[in-house]
Amino acid sequence: MGAAYFYHLTQRPLVETLTMLLEKSLANGWRVALRGTDREGLEALDRALWTFSEDSFLPHGMVGGPQDADQPVLLTMEDSTPNRADCLMAVHGANVTAQETAALQRVCVLFDGHDPMALDHARGLWKRLKSDGASAQYWSEESGRWEKKAET
Repeated sequence: MGAAYFYHLTQRPLVETLTMLLEKSLANGWRVALRGTDREGLEALDRALWTFSEDSFLPHGMVGGPQDADQPVLLTMEDSTPNRADCLMAVHGANVTAQETAALQRVCVLFDGHDPMALDHARGLWKRLKSDGASAQYWSEESGRWEKKAET
């Protein structure tokens, strides 16, 4: 049974934290579905993932291509995981369910700690997952490094 890890972003930009988590997931041999809420936001992440580092390569693709099932990281707005993901990363207020959390190795919810709407969404999602019986961890970077602050 997996767990949902909530990442409260206050020090680093989304792309920096996201690339770190994606690289760790791929090193574990996991396929990742990166779920967003709008095409423009995912396209911006797609561009950023291609250019985030000159000495690194993060294989990924946007949903809707002929190779979706083969993508190690697939950017999508779908509720499913066309690439048979082991890990789901939710950004920009994308929803996840307790069933997904239980079925996957890991669910990561990344949210902007400076955005009141993002905070409200993350708090509501935490409460819903907790009430539905999902395991969850809350991670904060407030001190400058990632620290686990709560766990259900």
